[in-house]
Amino acid sequence: MQDAVAVWAWIPITLAAALGQTFRNAAQRSLTASAGTLAATLVRFLYGLPIALIWLALVHRGWDGVLARGATPVFGWGYAGWLAGGALAQLAATALLLLAMASRNFIVAVTWSKTEVLQVALFSALFLHELPGPLLLAAMGLATLGVVLLSPAAGVGVGGRAVVYGLASGACFALASVGYRGASLQLPGVSPWLAGAWNVVWAQSLQTLLLGGWLAWRAPHSVGVVVRAWRLSAAAGAAGAFASICWLTATSMRPATEVRTLGLVEVLFSYLVSQRLFGESLSGREKVGMALVALGLAVVCARL
Repeated sequence: MQDAVAVWAWIPITLAAALGQTFRNAAQRSLTASAGTLAATLVRFLYGLPIALIWLALVHRGWDGVLARGATPVFGWGYAGWLAGGALAQLAATALLLLAMASRNFIVAVTWSKTEVLQVALFSALFLHELPGPLLLAAMGLATLGVVLLSPAAGVGVGGRAVVYGLASGACFALASVGYRGASLQLPGVSPWLAGAWNVVWAQSLQTLLLGGWLAWRAPHSVGVVVRAWRLSAAAGAAGAFASICWLTATSMRPATEVRTLGLVEVLFSYLVSQRLFGESLSGREKVGMALVALGLAVVCARL
């Protein structure tokens, strides 16, 4: 039953991850002005960790043996290396986007960071020997082109620090996905639900320790801000934990290339929310971009 569920369950799980990330970004946005971007980033780990621990406990109970059926995890150095690499790459990706904020062409950098999907394919092939087929490569290309067309920066310069930061950020996000996928592959026979739950707990623990320790040393006042704004911080942390649980569970079920390509649906979610809030109409280029993203995502799902 578990294997049959894993064949299709990753699709709604990935869609849920993208939706949760959209809400998390909205909740974090108001924290950034008062606490700073790094402290707002810490919220997703610090306040999300208790929820990740609760989810891990629930999965360990197995919900009548359905979710956690399989071997008990045995954590070795291989698992630790892949997991730590993924967690550190995720932090590096965030830092690179922060550098992009200081550049004049931040939107350009963000657009180039969306090449993460194509870079996931490269790193998955290099490090995990998971080779995407021609149909998946076509879907990734279509979806990435659609994202570029949706960006207000489409057609803007192709040089400078913004592009370098964007490409490097996308590379680090891609390495994070590959790291988490590699960690799951180090747990043969373990339920993907259980592997994903453990991945979230270990990753967020490490990220909370590193980023929280850095902020406590260099900017303790910013930590105080997110502690005092605990209601909003808890909402952002809950949404972030939900998204992380879904991302890492899906990555335990399917190759990172498939998960991250389908995860581009987050762009559609965010764009549609923005359109509804501001009542703006879509330009011709934006309509083409959304159609390409939707087509790419449909191809990924149709491959099953």
